[in-house]
This record gives sequence, structure tokens and C-alpha cells, in this order.
Amino acid sequence: MKILVTGGAGFIGYHLCEQLLKEGHTVVALDNINDYYDPNLKYDRLSQLGIAKAEASVWNLRVASTKHKALQFVRMNLEDREALPELFKKESFDLVCNLAAQAGVRYSIENPEVYIDTNVVGFLNVLECCRNNDIKKLVYASSSSVYGNSIDVPFTEKQSVDEPISIYAATKKSNELMAHTYAHLFGVNAVGLRFFTVYGPWGRPDMAMFLFTDAIINNKPIKVFNEGNLSRDFTFISDIIAGVTAVIQNEVQPGNAILNIGNSKPVKLLDFIEAIEVALAKKAKKEMLPMQDGDVNQTWASVEAMCKHYNYKPSVSVEDGIAAFVKWYKSYYKD
Repeated sequence: MKILVTGGAGFIGYHLCEQLLKEGHTVVALDNINDYYDPNLKYDRLSQLGIAKAEASVWNLRVASTKHKALQFVRMNLEDREALPELFKKESFDLVCNLAAQAGVRYSIENPEVYIDTNVVGFLNVLECCRNNDIKKLVYASSSSVYGNSIDVPFTEKQSVDEPISIYAATKKSNELMAHTYAHLFGVNAVGLRFFTVYGPWGRPDMAMFLFTDAIINNKPIKVFNEGNLSRDFTFISDIIAGVTAVIQNEVQPGNAILNIGNSKPVKLLDFIEAIEVALAKKAKKEMLPMQDGDVNQTWASVEAMCKHYNYKPSVSVEDGIAAFVKWYKSYYKD
């Protein structure tokens, strides 16, 4: 298939592009390469795909990969109502995987406007392009954050998600509602994937895995919120990509679907930190802090639907996943 991957320079998007190319698909990767975190990490991911920084940094320029004949990259804003429709018309995509979004729960409290621009206006633009170009299927990233502080665990796709506690979560819930509406009104087949705390090599610097590893290596204290009384369904990147590609490759019922993709094995934050200490052979200096605004106490995915419909089987343990991340981190930063 010819597939558009938005957010292609991002953590999940980069890994997805690599896997889709291995499977023989033609891929157009799109990203605006914003500076929410160090853009050099995004350019380095693109470099792994054979996309040079000098060309990738130019807006709306189509860049061919030097490593993959079936890959092109374009720097573009998702909310661009001229450039994005033009791209859709030129390329005749079979499928769209929308991973582009302004990420980060805490940042959304201070900068809500950018979340509306990218996650709501940008997603509407994607939906309009899918509607007007007869796209067979739209697969898009939602988030476990839509469950808010629900105490009903494990989280299932059928439970209420009407109480988001951050602007980021509210934009993701709005994406699900918008996709549902476009499925109902215009027959756009959409599958929303609620990702649960993704980590692994080439991960985001604002995520706990990265922050903790960096701090421990550099003898800095790590910030442990809610006195460590948190748990997360940490999911290794290869398990996430296996789930996404299964959804891409297999038929879905016409209409709108929502699916959890997680490890379904929540880990206490202090146990997660201990596993990083073991991988680094170094103890962490902990700064115990109260709960942060917008944060949730726990996440825990029920993945029964993914298992039933797509034979999804998360297989990477937290210990193995952390070891893989630490190995990449030390190689990338030459530590």
C-alpha cells in the first residue's frame, strides 16, 4: 500500500516507518519538526531513514530517502489547509496513519493553544482530506490519558471517558468523537488506538524512561511524583508497532473503532526506577514530590479486543525493554 505516516520524525512514527518499509509498503512521512523537545533527535531519526537534515528542514519540500526507494519525507504542518489537501491529491494514498500531535500532558496546561491547533484543527484537516480523497482507512493515535483518573481497572474501551484531566487528554477525546462523526456522516473508516506509556530506543526526552536514565547517569536527582505512589502500563515500542501494523494490514468493520494498545501489566513507578538502576548498575537520587496537575494515578490497559481481533500479544518485559533503552541511550549519547 501507499501509506501516509504523519508524525514520521517522532518516536512511534519513526519506528512505524521502518517497519512498513520492511513489509514492502510505500511510505510518505510527514512531520513539522517542532521544538517541543530537541529537534536534533527528530533529524537523527530521519537520518536513520536516509533523510538528510538540510533538506528535511525545508518546509513543504518533498525529500527522497537515500536508503529506501519507497520513502519520501515532507515537513508540513498538519493544520495547513492548502498544502495537506494538495499532498493527498497528488499521492492517492491507500491508508493514512495519523501519529502527529502536540504531545505532553504537563505542557498542555501552560500552552493549550498549540494543542488545539495541531490536535484538533490539524486532525480535522486530516479527516477532511480522507473524506475528499476516498481513503480506505484512517488509523490514528489516541491516548490512555482519555481515561483520566478512573479507578475501574483494567481500562476497557467500553467504559466512560468523559472526565479528562488535561487539555492533552481532552484533545484526544475530541479526536475520537470527530472520527466517529466522520465515520457516521461520510463513511470514513477510522481506527483510534489508545497507546499506553510507550518507551524504548529513540524515545522522547520528556518521558520518564528518558528523564530517569539521563538523571541517574549524570548524578542528578530524579523527580518522583506523588511520593512514588503511581503505576503505569509501560509498553515497549516493538509491541506498539506490532499492534499498529496488525491494524493496518487487516480488514476492520466499516465505521469507527477504538482499541487499547498496552502491555496490560502495570508497574509501580518505584519498581520501574529500580529496574533502571539495575540496568545502569547505579543508584538513583530520588526527590519525592507531590502529585502534578494533569497527571493520573494509574494506567492499565485491557487488550482483550486487540488480542481477539488482531492476535495481539505484547511480549517485551519491562526489564528487557529498559535494558534495550539503556543500551541505545549510551550509544546515542556516547556515555
